[in-house]
Amino acid sequence: MITLVLAASVLIGVSLGILGGGGSILTVPILVYLAGQESKEAIATSLFVVGVTSLVGLIPHARAHRVRWRTGLIFGAVSMVGAYGGGRLAEYIPGTVLLIAFALMMLATAVAMLRKGAGRKKAGHKAAHAELPVKLVVVEGLVVGAVTGLVGSGGGFLVVPALALLGGLPMSIAVGTSLLVIAMKSFSGLAGHLAGVQIDWGLALMVTAVAVVGSLIGSRFAGRIPQDTLRKAFGWFVVVMGVFVLSQQLPAAVWTSPLTWIGAALTATVAAWTLAGSRRTPTADGTMPEKTRRPSMRS
Repeated sequence: MITLVLAASVLIGVSLGILGGGGSILTVPILVYLAGQESKEAIATSLFVVGVTSLVGLIPHARAHRVRWRTGLIFGAVSMVGAYGGGRLAEYIPGTVLLIAFALMMLATAVAMLRKGAGRKKAGHKAAHAELPVKLVVVEGLVVGAVTGLVGSGGGFLVVPALALLGGLPMSIAVGTSLLVIAMKSFSGLAGHLAGVQIDWGLALMVTAVAVVGSLIGSRFAGRIPQDTLRKAFGWFVVVMGVFVLSQQLPAAVWTSPLTWIGAALTATVAAWTLAGSRRTPTADGTMPEKTRRPSMRS
């Protein structure tokens, strides 16, 4: 089983290196469902794994000038306060509740990425070489930091959308900057969790070592992937992992209820509408994508 855990851990690093997030989204399920850890122990361990992996993965992004240092340092510093408080609060909340909340926030973030990302292309291009306003960074940092410590996530699945959607940074810049923020917040959140959780350091170090290798591999590809493709990949990746975590935590009665499947059908409809809408989004020069400019059969 340890071999399977370590093999899956490569994906943790690859996800962080390419997407700037998803580390904890993968780490927590791997530790819970493959390594057999309790949810709170897995959450605390994930913060250590993701923190170290993000710190190492940050190096190649920084060399490629894909990091906004002022934005990242302020965001990370403010988030550390929220992350520590969230980590202490998590001690009093049942693990199952934390994982369900974790999954629901993943899905909400994924919807935001898939619906709004394409419409921000032009704004993202303008802000490519600019730092974000300090007030905006502080507010976003506090909120994301609290969620980080509470649900045991390094926060990339929230930091990347915050930087890309609200801040208008290109996805590749948001990915690189998020690794700096994730590392800072993960270690702060870990400090909060250590007050009430014991970590298996042997397993944590093995998973971390493998994940670091994956992050170095992933970061080599991050700058070569088109921005829109990167955004969509991030969004759908979070959808899949969110549904998986929910399927493991919610009781069987929920999955046999007609309301659940009606909701799933509505979600699928929204997803299809999202994809269709993104294909009709004007490009940066104001023209429509080539596919939408094909002449109709009636002309």
